[in-house]
Amino acid sequence: MKRYRNGDIWDFESGQGGREVILGLDGGTTSTICICMPLISLSDPFPDPLPLLARAVAGCSNHNSVGEDAAQETLEQVMADALSQSGSNRAAVRAVCLAVSGVNHLTDQQRILNWLRYIFPNNVRLYVHNDAVAALASGTMGKLHGCVLIAGTGTIAYGFTEDGREARAAGAGPVLGDWGSGYGIAAQALTAVIRAHDGRGLNTKLTSDILRTLHLSSPDELIGWTYADPSWARIAALVPVVVSCAEAGDEVANKILLDSVQELALSVKAVVRRLGLCGEEGKDSFPFVMVGGVLEANRRWDIGKEVIKCITKEFPGAVSIRPKVEPAVGAALLAWNTFMNER
Repeated sequence: MKRYRNGDIWDFESGQGGREVILGLDGGTTSTICICMPLISLSDPFPDPLPLLARAVAGCSNHNSVGEDAAQETLEQVMADALSQSGSNRAAVRAVCLAVSGVNHLTDQQRILNWLRYIFPNNVRLYVHNDAVAALASGTMGKLHGCVLIAGTGTIAYGFTEDGREARAAGAGPVLGDWGSGYGIAAQALTAVIRAHDGRGLNTKLTSDILRTLHLSSPDELIGWTYADPSWARIAALVPVVVSCAEAGDEVANKILLDSVQELALSVKAVVRRLGLCGEEGKDSFPFVMVGGVLEANRRWDIGKEVIKCITKEFPGAVSIRPKVEPAVGAALLAWNTFMNER
């Protein structure tokens, strides 16, 4: 069996592979999850619950955030952990779908495919996508059709037509404006606190609530806190504070969330129009999958609900879906679907 740099990662392997399996990976800025599931026979619909063999978790695998070497090491480790937990090994793997944030171009895709080929036997089918594709598949049970909106630490809208055309909007990272993402919302809140402190902006409840959350005594200390570790996830963790301030009636926090809803909706609308998912008259039905902590329906100020209102007002055929399975499972189902169709 081939080994990559980290040969010791695979020391648990011995003997034949046993039961045939599929691996699905969802890799993001915050965490990376690998699902191992058996290669089940053709079934429509899928069994409920799905027969998952293992679930392994690791850290960030976005090469734009941690560098290519660290990202690859994380991906390899989480795949090995999932196979080890399931009592399987690489000889049993029939297909791998790796969906990772930071895969933004064919060159990114090919580089990762080449790396995966060093790890797995030549007969293993390998598929590499942006993590948004796994999120879409989690809502459509492995079928690539419709539009997905991810709004977590970062944000992206991604869509597929039934004939394979695809389009995306946003997802360029915080420097290039992931407005509507957790990072974007929290960064605007931090900016609002500084502006209020130096007289450029309105006074806001965000000041007292953010300082209390971070155990700081003055807005001046926010500068040191922010640049001491400007990681995206660390900043995005302040989103609940912004939401609670908006729910309490704070004008500044409310405007930040309203603007974020519009930005998220713009991303979806751009993808739907480019692909024509809504049809010529704008009324055709299509799946609209929503994934990510920013969109979770657990607050009075429900960002996801407001985005749905914006989308269905323009595209009444949009069918909103909040997936019942996580994106890593979507990646595994996508690998299964693609593998079965290619046999």
